Amino acid sequence: MRIGAHVRDDDPLAAAAERGAEVVQFFLSDPQGWKAPQPHPQAHQLRDCDLAVFVHSPYVINVASLNNRVRIPSRKAVVQQAAAAAEVGAEGVVVHGGHVTKNDDPAEGIANWRKLFERQAAEGGFAVPILIENTAGGANAMARSFDDLARLWDAVGEFGAGFCLDTCHAHAAGEDLVDVVDRVRAITGRIDLVHLNDSRDAFGSWRDRHTNIGAGHIDPQVLRAVCADAGAPVVVETPGDGQADDIAFLRGQDSGGNSSA
Repeated sequence: MRIGAHVRDDDPLAAAAERGAEVVQFFLSDPQGWKAPQPHPQAHQLRDCDLAVFVHSPYVINVASLNNRVRIPSRKAVVQQAAAAAEVGAEGVVVHGGHVTKNDDPAEGIANWRKLFERQAAEGGFAVPILIENTAGGANAMARSFDDLARLWDAVGEFGAGFCLDTCHAHAAGEDLVDVVDRVRAITGRIDLVHLNDSRDAFGSWRDRHTNIGAGHIDPQVLRAVCADAGAPVVVETPGDGQADDIAFLRGQDSGGNSSA
């Protein structure tokens, strides 16, 4: 079981060493912008290191959108992020499932995801796997509830889409974490990465606010069980000053996590 953290993008190798991380995730471009990724200064070292590397795509990407001004640049950005991720030796690019607006048919958003994979398959595929992440809120989200996720996977699973399970998002979406690994695998057949986060908000809140393990509303032992059951690399996306403790707890080197909030 390899465990690590989402770290600063300018020096992920040093950040990994500081945390005792075996996995790193970082952004390759502004998470709130559309600019294409630039070559990373540690690309060679990252390709040759022993760390498992993942890239998180910008939050502005929304492949599902019916708005051409959002969907078209989103498709382009996913391809660009995958190409740049390959240059740093990443095992995948995490992309949020996205959403449509309240007046749109969610089926059209799912169709837009399928079109992305169909078009890229015709071009030879993505440079690295695309890992679709479940999200916390939004009535018209593509991957909030697991019923939504099942409909999305019916459309994209055949193209080799990967899946990233976020525990805070699932909790906020009202999905029980006790058997979450089995339920996800029954839908997707796979879990490629786990974002192992506690939640600052209550079950079913639809609020995406991460916190360190033991400082939120999720039982730390449940989080530890998800980590063990998933059989996939694990990334904590928690406040940085507590990430080393979070990693140690998940490895079984600490019995309690952080103090409960």
